[in-house]
Amino acid sequence: MSKDLEQLKHRFPLLEYLQRHHWTGRPVGNGSEFVGLCPLHEETHPSFYVNPRKNLFYCHGCRRGGDLIRFVELSQHLSFRQSLSYLREQLAPAAQLLDHTAAFYRLQLSRHPEAVHYLLQRGLRDPLLVEELGIGYAPGGTLRSHLSDLGYSLELLLETGLIGPQGQDAFCRRVIFPCRQHHRVVNLYGRSICTAFPHRLLPRPKGGLFAWGSVRHSSHVILVEGVFDLALLWQEGFRNTTCAIGTHLTPLQWDQLCDSPDRRVDIVFDQDDNQAGQQAARTLAERLHLAGLTARIVRLPAGQDPNSFFLAGASRGDFIRCLEEAESP
Repeated sequence: MSKDLEQLKHRFPLLEYLQRHHWTGRPVGNGSEFVGLCPLHEETHPSFYVNPRKNLFYCHGCRRGGDLIRFVELSQHLSFRQSLSYLREQLAPAAQLLDHTAAFYRLQLSRHPEAVHYLLQRGLRDPLLVEELGIGYAPGGTLRSHLSDLGYSLELLLETGLIGPQGQDAFCRRVIFPCRQHHRVVNLYGRSICTAFPHRLLPRPKGGLFAWGSVRHSSHVILVEGVFDLALLWQEGFRNTTCAIGTHLTPLQWDQLCDSPDRRVDIVFDQDDNQAGQQAARTLAERLHLAGLTARIVRLPAGQDPNSFFLAGASRGDFIRCLEEAESP
């Protein structure tokens, strides 16, 4: 095991990992160390030091340090074994495969009027927002040949779930939302535009909260169930909205939501006829309250979610009133 760990750290130096994730440091002293702002906590004075020769880091602000694996544990909220899997995945061809797949799907969107029409039907009319979210479309029948031309094996495509056992595109005739984490695509969410089962994710972790990089510094966060709920709220100017793609939060998503003790979370889940969304909202609000956060439940008209709420003619002002009437657990 120790030999494998050293090989892993040798293949992925700590400084290179940090720079890939947009950390900027400047040389200090004789150039044997680099210093910059700590990625593990908010600060204004650089106190995060990296020693490339020793492959170690130490922050004088939060007093945490260690090697690459320890940094991944702290920054990604993962266990030791999960951190090893994460790093191996970063080095594997699959890490680039999902980026290439998402880019291919983005190109297909404008070439298929049925997909553009579906987005308009769902109320998503801002082309700049579509581009920002990286939304694409899987027409089916072309992904395998495209990825094969890039050098990806059929075995890898089958293993990641992009291609089904019969050689078909797993996301055929679905609008695609890439799930990103630290600027890398970690999963794909597909929403059917026809009669197939509406939701699809690859058989792998869905990553953190959707678009969390744009929301993480907000002291007031709006949490919704679905990506179309998020898209419509962003379009209406509520850019502090994120979603978990469902009502169940993974441990990583929970840690993200709770990483600021002063945060207020407004939960806007679906108003289901069977009360499933409402019950999930109450349970989550109580859990957040016990964790020390301010959590409120936002109620929409019966049977609606944020997407259908705006499609039914509601305005930005109508949603603000719903926020003002939110209830504590």
